[in-house]
Amino acid sequence: MTKITFLGAGSTVFAKNVLGDTMMTPALQGFELALFDIDKQRLKDSEMMLNNLKRTTGSACVIKAYDDRKEALRGAKYVVNAIQVGGYDPCTITDFEIPKKYGLRQTIADTVGIGGIFRNLRTIPVMLDFAKDIREVCPDAWFLNYTNPMAVLTNVMNTYGGVKTVGLCHSVQACIPHLFDNLGIDKEGVQAKIAGINHMAWLLEVTKDGVDLYPEIKRRAVEKQKEKHGDMVRLEMMLKFGYYITESSEHNAEYHPYFIKRNYPELIERFNIPLDEYPRRCVNQIERWGKMRDELVNDANLTHQRSHEYASYMFEAMETNVPFKIGGNVMNTGLITNLPREACVEVPCLVDRSGVTPTYVGDLPPQCAALNRTNINTQLLTIEAAITGKKEHIYHAAMLDPHTSAELSMDDIIAMCDDLIEAHGDWLPQYK
Repeated sequence: MTKITFLGAGSTVFAKNVLGDTMMTPALQGFELALFDIDKQRLKDSEMMLNNLKRTTGSACVIKAYDDRKEALRGAKYVVNAIQVGGYDPCTITDFEIPKKYGLRQTIADTVGIGGIFRNLRTIPVMLDFAKDIREVCPDAWFLNYTNPMAVLTNVMNTYGGVKTVGLCHSVQACIPHLFDNLGIDKEGVQAKIAGINHMAWLLEVTKDGVDLYPEIKRRAVEKQKEKHGDMVRLEMMLKFGYYITESSEHNAEYHPYFIKRNYPELIERFNIPLDEYPRRCVNQIERWGKMRDELVNDANLTHQRSHEYASYMFEAMETNVPFKIGGNVMNTGLITNLPREACVEVPCLVDRSGVTPTYVGDLPPQCAALNRTNINTQLLTIEAAITGKKEHIYHAAMLDPHTSAELSMDDIIAMCDDLIEAHGDWLPQYK
């Protein structure tokens, strides 16, 4: 029996998408779906939910929950990672509230920025523990990482974990539908080329029947910006830098130094930026979980439709050798020639029985590469901090972050980092 292991299986909604998709894929019938989570109740919830789905779909997959992570991984052919270290309380609260005392505001704080740095620092040791187990009990497994911060964690697993890892994000699939629906353009038959880094990949080409659609997109974007809407930052970045970005406006508002500024509070209103957005989502999700739990866990008639998540399509391609194209996060190795080779990049990849084969992109437009590098700087220094255990590299990562450095002095950045290290306590390794 071939095994797919899901780490963080207590993420019940996401487990339904990825493993529900798997259960509905003919080529994957008979697989063991191995579930592991440190939250035993949430693990049991997901097990019950998937068994309900197994009955309603008639799937021949076998659902099995594990108390022991290494046993869950043993013999796995594929591993899906969807963990969050530290959760909303206390770690997400800490990531937002301490910077706020210094006047540094955030929206999502899970990728770069000060919140992204500290989410990385508490997650990397856990990921390297996963890698140690994988090397021991399933060394040939493909590791599909869905956990943010995507670029750094995928980089660490490839560079220091010794595990075949590809990072997967929803933003590539959602890019064209979101842009075209927002601007009222028909998206059927559109061809696109996307590359860059996670959450800041670029819609480099967008055509239909050989016609470049960018002139019409930009014409409509100018008009759209005259009204309040939920994607104002991305449209503004496209109009100023020439290309649309894959990830949402609330994310990109904090990736750049242009939008969230204490001395220009009118920008928050002008670009409709939702400060403290992620904590609000967490609170709402926690409040909704009681009802959602009933709908997912206790519904004996639960059904599922295959989602847009890449995972099951990748498993299917590797099992059947019928190629499938994804937007994957992989090590650069010269794929994007004007970004650092040691960076993790997001590029089109071909998946088949031989694994994940990234495609060569070449140079990005120079302004796009320059913006990517501002975020890569922080990513690479964060990795340096995690691997060496040197506190000075945490300071370096934070001082190089575009939004943080635009708002705070170097002394305040260092003081803020020290406060965050102390507040995280046992969630962080000791830094010297």
